[in-house]
Parts: sequence; C-alpha cells; structure tokens
Amino acid sequence: MDKQPHEVAAMFDRTARRYDLVNDVISFGQVRLWRRAVAAAVDAGPGEVVLDLGAGTGTSTDAFTTLGARAIASDFSLGMLRTGVGRHGGNALSGPGIPFVAGDAMRLPFADDSFDAVTISVALRNVHDTGQALREMLRVTKPGGRLVILEFSHVTVPLFDRVYREYLMRLLPQVATVLGSNDDSYEYLAESIRDWPDQPTLARTIQQAGWERVAWRNMSLGIVALHRGRKPA
Repeated sequence: MDKQPHEVAAMFDRTARRYDLVNDVISFGQVRLWRRAVAAAVDAGPGEVVLDLGAGTGTSTDAFTTLGARAIASDFSLGMLRTGVGRHGGNALSGPGIPFVAGDAMRLPFADDSFDAVTISVALRNVHDTGQALREMLRVTKPGGRLVILEFSHVTVPLFDRVYREYLMRLLPQVATVLGSNDDSYEYLAESIRDWPDQPTLARTIQQAGWERVAWRNMSLGIVALHRGRKPA
C-alpha cells in the first residue's frame, strides 16, 4: 500500500481493457450516477476549460463538454489512455474533441492558472502524495476556480458498513476475476478503499493544501463522497 507510482500505473495498464465494464458491474451501476453528480458539481459552461485527472479511458470526460466547455483527460497510465483514445475513435493520444494527456498528478504538465475547474474521480487514493497532488491541482486552477473530488469514503450506516467491507475484501476481487480483469488490481482497490481517510479528514487535507469553501456530501450511504472547494480569488 505504499503506492509506488510505476507499480500502480503498470497495474492499471494491465486492467485497462476491462476497467469500465468491471466498474459498472461491481458498483451495481452506481458509477453512472456518480459520474452525473460530478458533472453537475463541475457545472462547466461555454468557454470554460476542465481538467479531468485520473480520467482513465475518458469515460467521464465527455460529460464536462455538454454545455460547451472544453475538457482534457489526463492519467498516468498509458494503457488506460490508449484504450480511451481507441474508444473515442482517435489516434496517437488524441481523440476527436478531447485531448488525452499523460501526466503525474504530483507534477502536472500544465501551466499555472490554466483551468476553470479541476476534477478527479476515484483516483486520488492512487496518488503517492495526496497533499502534493492537491497543491498541484491548486496551482493549475485559475483564481476563483473550482475543485471537485469524487472518492470512495466511509459508509455512514454501521450495519451496512460491515456488509460492505466483507464485499470489498472477499467478493470484489473474485467478481473482477470472473469478468476477466486483473484480480491484483481489485485486491489493491479493496485495500486502498479500506485504508482511505474519512470524509472530514479528507476535507481538512484539502483545506491544508490551500483550497477554501471546502464542503462534501455523501452518496450511496457514504460509499463515495463528493468533496468541493474553491481556489482563493
């Protein structure tokens, strides 16, 4: 669980082909609701530019362009990016309308004050240094710009929490294997969710990185939480 970047990237390279299918199945379709909630929170309008970090295959990125905004999909797994480009009908690392950019969240390849909004969904756990990543997101966001983070969190109903943790640690890797995905990836997923800080702790980490007006709301009984913040104007 020390999250060495090259090991995590290689793990996602191996699971890229089946990643979206497995996520849909193991979340019982909830992932689609979560993506819509993120897009609504980002609320990107005409002329705005959104950075979608940890975008993987770019499944979530299209949602940020529906109101006329531009979006960039960025990830540190080349396997995920190549799969995304192929599905978007592009070549090299560009799909039609959406650029795919290889990038490390701790050293983003973008200039200061570049984006109106930065978002990362169920990928912040995979970054080696959470605080550094949040400071980098702050750096590339325009003054007054917004941050939206969707991440697995802590279930708020004790009885359901016990059932959920049993599912995570025992069943989730087995389901992934049945679907033909890399079982090591989903063992890591289960462990990383279990060890991730709770909602208030993550909110404090976001504030300590320099974001203001930080708030969150739980979704699916706290299986995931949606955190938001603003860069000081």
